[in-house]
Amino acid sequence: MTSFLIGLFLATLITALFTMRLYRLILWYSLNSLSLALLAITIGFHIGDNSMIVSGFFTLLLKAIFIPYILKRISLRFSLSRQIEPNIPVYYSIMLIPALLVFTFYLAEPITNMLSSNANYVAISISSLFLSLLLMIEHKNIAPKIIGFLSIENSLFLLGTIATNGMPMLIELGIFFDLLMAIVVINLLFKQEEEVKE
Repeated sequence: MTSFLIGLFLATLITALFTMRLYRLILWYSLNSLSLALLAITIGFHIGDNSMIVSGFFTLLLKAIFIPYILKRISLRFSLSRQIEPNIPVYYSIMLIPALLVFTFYLAEPITNMLSSNANYVAISISSLFLSLLLMIEHKNIAPKIIGFLSIENSLFLLGTIATNGMPMLIELGIFFDLLMAIVVINLLFKQEEEVKE
């Protein structure tokens, strides 16, 4: 089950890189967060960590439901363009994504050699960090950049969950607070983009 959820996490992130419609991008982010939440809940039940289960449910409510809903509402409010053209042509992305995956597996090799378990999962979570960064830089529009930033946070959460089999609850609550502050910043950025258009 863990392998399936991590594969789903990576697949939704890769699909988001090829998405050219804003609402579909928000949907892929929501599915990415859903797979992360289910993974946290699954690991929490497996190792008997109640705080991990609680953080999984928080992730489900906040990242998979609340944030996509807010992003959609904000995009409607500010009449953002639903068509999001990437700066990088698709055929370059098709070559760049496998190269990034291979590079990060090579980059993570010293770390994975120190781990007795979950070595490949750690490499996948590091590669998802680079893919999220690619999502941020390949678009001119503000909305994909914000979703890329939120995907970076998801990747960091995945890395912490996989590498340590659960993070301290205090750190997770700090991450959730950062996300709430990010929503405020997102709203300000959308307002600024609207003023620039006018």
